[in-house]
Amino acid sequence: MTRATAKQLEQLDALDIPGKSVEAADFAADLAAHGWNEILPTELETFQMNLGRICNMSCRHCHVDAGPDRVEQMDDEVLDACLRALDRTAAHTVDITGGAPEFHPRFRELVDACVARGKHVIDRCNLTVLRLRRCRDLPAWLAERGVEVVASLPHHRRRNTDAQRGAGTFDRSIAALRQLNDEGYGQGDPDRVLTLMTNPAGAFLAGGQASMEGEWKAALARDHGVTFDRLIALNNMPIARFQEWLVASGNLRPYQLRLVEAFNPATIPGVMCRNTLSVAWDGRLFDCDFNQMLDLQAVDVDGSPMRVGDFDPGRWREHGILTARHCYGCTAGAGSSCGGATVS
Repeated sequence: MTRATAKQLEQLDALDIPGKSVEAADFAADLAAHGWNEILPTELETFQMNLGRICNMSCRHCHVDAGPDRVEQMDDEVLDACLRALDRTAAHTVDITGGAPEFHPRFRELVDACVARGKHVIDRCNLTVLRLRRCRDLPAWLAERGVEVVASLPHHRRRNTDAQRGAGTFDRSIAALRQLNDEGYGQGDPDRVLTLMTNPAGAFLAGGQASMEGEWKAALARDHGVTFDRLIALNNMPIARFQEWLVASGNLRPYQLRLVEAFNPATIPGVMCRNTLSVAWDGRLFDCDFNQMLDLQAVDVDGSPMRVGDFDPGRWREHGILTARHCYGCTAGAGSSCGGATVS
């Protein structure tokens, strides 16, 4: 664990939350109070790969702390080990993320390898990357392979999106969405699924996913002639850049308190850490993308840190999932995961 990630966890643990002991593992206590002494994996459905932290953007809410100045990128040895590990699972989905995963030199080769294995492939795309010269052909290329595009768009209004991701982001994102629409995405074709992903722009929880989807579809179609298939709404995790903003704005404790007060035990069966394996760019294994960013590496039953090079599906099923205070982010309200809300 780095000094930076240790500090993030320490800041959360030090918060004085009414009715909670700052010395105890608050989240673990709330789990136990609802019959969950620990969370164990179920059948592995999603094999998630983080190809690195290089990105063309530096968004304020980014839990990956990605940007143009980052150099971390998955090397050939780890990528090949990922494919070997994937072959040892029954996972039906490969979730490719970053940074901007499209920047990886073997991104297209990886997509083809996963499609050839019959997997449903997800490209987690920031949209603006599609406006770069090197990526202009990607919408057509992804469409030919039936890749689902999960595209980050904070809001259907320009002001809200640019406030979180930088001036001009909204207009570039709309242009990218039109590119995707031109290739058949977002029009109900199961082989051209376009999913939009939204995070709140402030220190509050994500809104109701179902009601927001209708609002977003109407607004984007009316104002920009853009269509999409579904909307997923994620709570911002109080880590990385978003934690920095919370601290600077005096919102860290109020936001964490909001998450704790909204704890919903009905979300626990569907949290993504139960059916998803997250592989870091350097080959370490994690229970979820958020644990990955906090360096909370998955630990085998014998106490050894888990890596993709020696991945064993049976031992993965037996290991206990690591939790901490940031996990309230996934269990608040309707829940939050890489697939959006976990309860309706």
